[in-house]
Amino acid sequence: MPTPVNVAVIYYSSTGTIATIAKAMAGDAERAGARVRLRRAAELAPQAAIDSNPAWAENVRATADIPEVTQDDMAWADAVIFGSPTRYGNVTAQLKQFIDTLGGMWQAGQLADKVYSGFTSSATAHGGQESTLLALYNTIHHFGGILVTPGYTDPTKFVDGNPYGTSHVAGQGDIPVGEQTLTAARVQAERVVKFTRAIKAGLAAES
Repeated sequence: MPTPVNVAVIYYSSTGTIATIAKAMAGDAERAGARVRLRRAAELAPQAAIDSNPAWAENVRATADIPEVTQDDMAWADAVIFGSPTRYGNVTAQLKQFIDTLGGMWQAGQLADKVYSGFTSSATAHGGQESTLLALYNTIHHFGGILVTPGYTDPTKFVDGNPYGTSHVAGQGDIPVGEQTLTAARVQAERVVKFTRAIKAGLAAES
């Protein structure tokens, strides 16, 4: 019987691009045999800012049924896939705010030895995708986490071209998530489940 694997897909999305990828990742991980929690970071922006952008307001409504992430989700997970659009080459304040609440878990060693991966989106092809994922991964080094990125381990990765993680060029929100991004999401999610299972089984065998 395969080793059971818990995967938490934790994301922040304003206008819906990252939410779409997160849902795809969660489904792909589940189909790969993982138990999955899909969780969103709490919104910090004022309602007036949200209401000023119809796509943002619609995404808030459309994802209201997705639970907000808590520390329990981090404790439960064997693997965590973080998602955030780029903000000036870094992760969003909303996702960072959640990560910043994890100090107690970090001090207790509860974030170490888990698998981590990430995905992102930007307005343009050179709008900060790589630096956003690398910034996120700097945090994982502090956790003592195990990074599992897609690399160029599948022929499709030579099409989308981002070895750091799934990424999507969204324009001004007018470029929908398509087959190329969804394929990248599947490859990454399957790889995360595969190596989380192997690592967890290996650690169990050693103990």
